[in-house]
Amino acid sequence: MGGTARIMKFLVELSRVVVGATFLFSGFVKAIDPLGFAYKIEDYLIELQLTELFPLALPAAIFMVVAEFSLGVTLLLGVYRKWTVRLVGLFMVLFTPLTLWIAITNPVEDCGCFGDALIISNWATFYKNLVLLAGTILLLFQWRRIGPLFSKKTAPAAVLFTVVFGILFSLYNVLRLPMMDFRPYYIGANISQQMYVDPEKADVLETLFIYSKDGVEQEFTEENWPWNDTTWTYVDMITRVVKEGEKPKIEDFAIGTLYYDEEEEQWTTGGNITDMILSEPSYLFLMIAHSLEDASERDLDRFRGVHRYARENGYPFYLVTATSPAATGEWEERHDTGFQFVHADERVLKTMIRANPGLMLLKEGTVINKWDSRGVPQLDRESASLDELLLINPADRKSAETRRLGIVLLLFVVPLLSLKGWESWRRKKA
Repeated sequence: MGGTARIMKFLVELSRVVVGATFLFSGFVKAIDPLGFAYKIEDYLIELQLTELFPLALPAAIFMVVAEFSLGVTLLLGVYRKWTVRLVGLFMVLFTPLTLWIAITNPVEDCGCFGDALIISNWATFYKNLVLLAGTILLLFQWRRIGPLFSKKTAPAAVLFTVVFGILFSLYNVLRLPMMDFRPYYIGANISQQMYVDPEKADVLETLFIYSKDGVEQEFTEENWPWNDTTWTYVDMITRVVKEGEKPKIEDFAIGTLYYDEEEEQWTTGGNITDMILSEPSYLFLMIAHSLEDASERDLDRFRGVHRYARENGYPFYLVTATSPAATGEWEERHDTGFQFVHADERVLKTMIRANPGLMLLKEGTVINKWDSRGVPQLDRESASLDELLLINPADRKSAETRRLGIVLLLFVVPLLSLKGWESWRRKKA
C-alpha cells in the first residue's frame, strides 16, 4: 500500500469513527430522555406555528433518536457500508442547513442535538455539522475502504439487534423516569442553590434612559441622564446586557396558590409561595402534573395514599399543575381528591420530572427523591415515618446512574460480541 493510499485509509477510518461516534452518542443521550427531545421539537413547532403537529412530536423524537443511534452503530461496525453512508449523508444534507437557520434566527437557545447531557450553542452546533458533513462526503466517495466487522451473513442480525435495542431503550425511558437525570432538579440538588449565581459572575447590565427634546429621542446612562433639565421629556427606561456572565441553572422556578374562591364561585390563582415551599423544614411532597387533562389516572390511588399518609404525619402535600384554574376545578370535581393545588409554569414542571403525573419529595428545597406514577411508594397509616423509610435515603445519584449505564452498555455490547464470537467460530469450523 502506497503512501497516498495509507493516508486515504487513515482519513476514511478517522471520518468513520468521528461521524459514527457522534451519531451514536447523540442518539444515545437523547434516547435516555426522549420526552425532553420531544419537548424541544414542540419548541420548534411553536416557532413555526405548527402546534397542531404536537401529537407527532414524541413519535418523531423516538424515530429520530433510534435512527441516529442505529446509523452511528452500523457505521462503526462497517455493515451495509454503502447505504449507511448514504443515509448519514441524507441526515447531514437535511440538518446542516437547518442548524444554519437555527444559528442565524436563534428560535431556541439550545438546538437539543445532544439533549440535556451536553448543551452547546447554536453556532457551535452548525460548525460541528460542517465537520461531520466533510467527513460524510469523504465516506460517500470512499465507502469501499470501510472495513466491515461482521460478514454479510451476520450483519442483518447485528443491525436488527441494534434497532430493536434502540426502540426498547427509548420506550423504557418514556414509560419510566430517564435512567440518567441531566436536569438541575436531580436527586440531591438544592433548588435554591441552583437558582443562585455569584453577582460578580452574573451578567453586567446597563440601564439606559430615553428622553426626548424637540422631537428627537436620545439615550442617556445613569451618569449623565438629564434629571434636572426640564427641556428634556422622559420617554422610557431600558436595561441591556453589556457583558454576558454565568446563568443560574434554574431561572424560572415559581409556585403560586390555586384555590376555589367561594365569593366568585370559581377557581383562581393567588399569591407566590415559592419561598415557603423551598424553606419548608419538614419533608414535603409535590405531586407534579403539568397537564391534568392528559395525566394518567391509572395510579391515582397511589397518590391518594401518599396524600393520606402525609396528612396524618404532618407532611405538606401539594399538587402542582400548569392546568388552567377552570380545568383544575373540573378535574377535582370529578375525582374529589382533597389535594391542595398550586400553580407553576408548564415548562418548569416538565423539566422537574418527566412524568405526568410524578412525585417529588423535598426537604428545605433539596430534592430527596422522585418517582413516576408507577413507582410511587405505597404508603398507608401503618407505614413508618419518613426518617425510618428508605424513601429518604436514595443511593448516591452518580454511583447509581453509573451502575445503570454500565448495565445498559453490557446489555448492548455483550450480544454483539457474542454474535461476533459465533461468527468466528463458524468460520473456523468451516
